[in-house]
Amino acid sequence: MSVFTENFKKFLPYLEDLRRKLYVSTFVFLGMFVVGFFSAAFIIKKIITLFSIQDVVIATTSPFQFADVAMDIGFFCAVLVTLPIVMFQIFSFVSPALTVREKRGIILLVPLSVGLFLVGFLYGFFMLYYSFTLLAKINHSLGVQNIWNISSFLSQISITASLLGIVFQFPLLLTAFVRAGLLDHIWLRKKRRIAYFGVFILVSLLPPTDGISLIAMALPLLLLYEVTILINFNQHNHVWIRN
Repeated sequence: MSVFTENFKKFLPYLEDLRRKLYVSTFVFLGMFVVGFFSAAFIIKKIITLFSIQDVVIATTSPFQFADVAMDIGFFCAVLVTLPIVMFQIFSFVSPALTVREKRGIILLVPLSVGLFLVGFLYGFFMLYYSFTLLAKINHSLGVQNIWNISSFLSQISITASLLGIVFQFPLLLTAFVRAGLLDHIWLRKKRRIAYFGVFILVSLLPPTDGISLIAMALPLLLLYEVTILINFNQHNHVWIRN
């Protein structure tokens, strides 16, 4: 029996466990896709109710557009529900090889990451409501009818809010780099202007593109950057005093 075969047999139980976890994630994904697809009418009604903007008509441009929107909603729901499950399964798979300190760090990191994503998502959601209302009023004052395509309308809401939720994760990334010794709080302070410029560039790539929305979306990210510097500065001083 070759060495490769012997080593492969040693890993068979782990591979079987991984295969079982992948099956569970796949079934959850497919199940949530079906649930989201058949709940599309209810979800669309709720979103349109929340975005109840005066002088705006949400319209379809083809007979089969609702089916396309329903599939997008099903996919979004499936990803939203499956991703935390996949993260938990990855953690449970690698947890035997982690130290107690590493496990505590991950247990603290996951809810913090989810919380930042939800804050960014909801903030983006309400910012879009404000921007859509403002743009609708401007169009109406110019005599332009607001007939918005439902696919573009929903995709802008979901994509922009989700991207802003992802961008809200950057303090965790910076903190990870600091803890790994790749950066320090002094470097973050010195590069503050570059970071501010990068935040405005990043936010400008997201709809809406008016100046007020740009500033409103950038401000919480700038605040998170300053909080990241403060947290890592305090952590550095705590370690220095302890040593």
